[in-house]
Amino acid sequence: MAGGKRRALGQHFLRDPDTARRIVDLVAPTSADLVVEIGPGHGALTGELERRARRVIALEIDRELAARVRERFAGVEVIEADARRWDYGALERPPGGRVLVVGNLPYSVSKPIILALLEARHAIDEMALMLQREVADRLAAPPGSKTYGSLSILTQLYCDVRVGVRVPPGAFRPPPKVDSAVVHLRVLPAPRVPLGDEGRFHAVVRAAFAQRRKMLANGLSGGLGVPVERVRDAAGAAGVDPTRRAETLTIQEFAELAARL
Repeated sequence: MAGGKRRALGQHFLRDPDTARRIVDLVAPTSADLVVEIGPGHGALTGELERRARRVIALEIDRELAARVRERFAGVEVIEADARRWDYGALERPPGGRVLVVGNLPYSVSKPIILALLEARHAIDEMALMLQREVADRLAAPPGSKTYGSLSILTQLYCDVRVGVRVPPGAFRPPPKVDSAVVHLRVLPAPRVPLGDEGRFHAVVRAAFAQRRKMLANGLSGGLGVPVERVRDAAGAAGVDPTRRAETLTIQEFAELAARL
């Protein structure tokens, strides 16, 4: 069962100590910080984190791997948990320290884990997440690029985002068939643009990108179930041309549009 779970998640284990150090350096844990590690696997990052942080909580879904990590790293608190559903929001900042999240995410479930972390952003200061390279690029993508989409906007709304370390397949066992990259997220004290209603903003962004080839007015009309004329009026009031495509709009323009819909 354990091996089956690993295969189902498409897990590739980091085995290069130099890469592990560079990843941990992105968030630079200190003896005041709490670190949550997602998917410790064979412990390439765990030892580096244990050495530098005040406290390390490792989330591992695989019982066999969890037992091995527990045995190898006595100072690490290992919790058998699904990183998509764990309650990050309940984390408490240590006095004078930060809450950091570090992990080599299973690529097949990286998106729901990222969304869970963004949901719990009030409890988190910084993250260093290993992702499939195209997902990392998508999180950091600017408006107008092919990979810019709803995930880019939701991440950039709440975090400063940069692709920190590119990692070749040879740094893993078994080597994945894709390139990987670590994205460094620094949570902002407040959303990048003021939002009256965050739920409405999210709904507008999701609807706009659900059919990204359509013009904005048609995509939003279909996605939100509102008359196309109403969308055109709202876009006009927001100073946004309704014939544009979703991937050309900035976060600020989406906020203006959502406020008027």
